[in-house]
Amino acid sequence: MNAKVMKRKKSSMSEVKVAVIGAPDVGKTALSVRFLTRRYIGEYDHKSETRYKHEVLVDNDPILYEILDTCPKNDSDLPPNETISWADGLLLVYSINDRKSLTYLKKVGALIADNDIPVYIVGNKNDMVHLREVSVEEGAILARSLECGFSEVAAAEQVAPVAVVFQELCRAVLASRRKSKHSLLERMLGTKTSNLRLYVRGKSDSALPKDNTV
Repeated sequence: MNAKVMKRKKSSMSEVKVAVIGAPDVGKTALSVRFLTRRYIGEYDHKSETRYKHEVLVDNDPILYEILDTCPKNDSDLPPNETISWADGLLLVYSINDRKSLTYLKKVGALIADNDIPVYIVGNKNDMVHLREVSVEEGAILARSLECGFSEVAAAEQVAPVAVVFQELCRAVLASRRKSKHSLLERMLGTKTSNLRLYVRGKSDSALPKDNTV
């Protein structure tokens, strides 16, 4: 691939900013690192939020992900408005063996209720079914209430399902952008058409031939 093609691909690359949100110890960092590096690391000294950048193909199109791995101090530490405003999409994570982590996401859901932002919910640690506290249906119900995608994964076991989660959120973000552009175009065209009608009508009235008959 020559330099011109490479430059063109880079310039046309979509950038998607994802905030990974969830209660402490649900595996947010494990999911992010699994997606970024394909490796699983079980223990993290996660004391502050971290940002990653990663380029990946989604539906054969290059996407530059910027991932914000949030770090709440406790179950009451909800993401600030700055985080919600920064993100193009939110990946909401809970652990299937921690009911309080689902309750945390319900609070986040209430917080973003008025935001038109793409969301995807993931129940992590479904390899620990013997410790399950949250049923699949409960996760699906929360996803339906937020009108978003949902799946259960195990960051410790497989890469592919984790990658799908990030890809699905990316698709939702890109679809939302296309919809917004289309709506904006419709509004602009509608306004121009309306103005044009008014102008043409006014012009035609003034352009009526004068009756010069005596």
